[in-house]
Amino acid sequence: MPAPCLDDEPPVDALLLPLRGSKLRPKDTVYRRDSLSELASERTRMATDQDPKELAELLWGLRKPSSRGPKPAFDVAQIADTAVRVADAEGLEAVSMQRVAAELGLTKMALYRYVNGKSELIAVMIEAAVGEPPDLSRLNGWRAGLEEYARQLAATWQEHPWLPSITAGERVMGPRETGWPEVALAALSDTPLTERERLEAVMLVSSHLRGVHAAATHGTQAWTAGEAATPIMRDLILRNADRFPMLATIRASPSTTVTQVFGLKAILDGFDHAIKQRTPRPRRSAPGVGRDSTDPASHT
Repeated sequence: MPAPCLDDEPPVDALLLPLRGSKLRPKDTVYRRDSLSELASERTRMATDQDPKELAELLWGLRKPSSRGPKPAFDVAQIADTAVRVADAEGLEAVSMQRVAAELGLTKMALYRYVNGKSELIAVMIEAAVGEPPDLSRLNGWRAGLEEYARQLAATWQEHPWLPSITAGERVMGPRETGWPEVALAALSDTPLTERERLEAVMLVSSHLRGVHAAATHGTQAWTAGEAATPIMRDLILRNADRFPMLATIRASPSTTVTQVFGLKAILDGFDHAIKQRTPRPRRSAPGVGRDSTDPASHT
């Protein structure tokens, strides 16, 4: 793939095409400052209010179904899909036990037959939204594998923009979500990188995508007003060109897509350099070494 030009729009087959453009669409979620606080609260609640063993049993299908009462009208997957639709349309802050129960025509107390509270509800939502991990085995080489991993992860986060914020930090994950780092690590398995370095490499790629996604999500930067702030900032910089001479002379506009592609390329180039530095080079034979003694050329 050709190196992206920072001043031009990348080609149509750019690595992370799902993130092209940054204009707000009808389905996009606008995160306010209180919404971001809610996301942080959810992460804290999931880490402290939920028994990790119980959560693991739920996510990995180890929990025994209750034998009390009538046969459940739904399953956990249907509960999760309903909650995901609410979050995609209105943001994670709109998701509650009461709201999801109403969407299903249940009472709030009836929803507790399926999940023990909002922490479990959020956990099954994540497992449903991340989808199956990509198949990277058909691709040739570690770099192609990580590029495809990044492309599909970015597309998943674009479809569910609340996912990156709620999946940060250590927590119990389900088998589908666990499969994502598994396939990325497998792509690096034939490289001379150490186990720890492979883990760090996967984390670095994911962190890059997470950072750019956050910067591109409207409302995540509390000090800006979206696209309306751009001309205001440009005017301020030009008026103070003596203080900001570099910014005042730049004509290019920042592009989320280019940042994604350029940053990922720089990261993968670094991996490539490290891998090549550790790959043993074939040893050259000294002149005359290995020749057959009967070869006339060996006696000349």
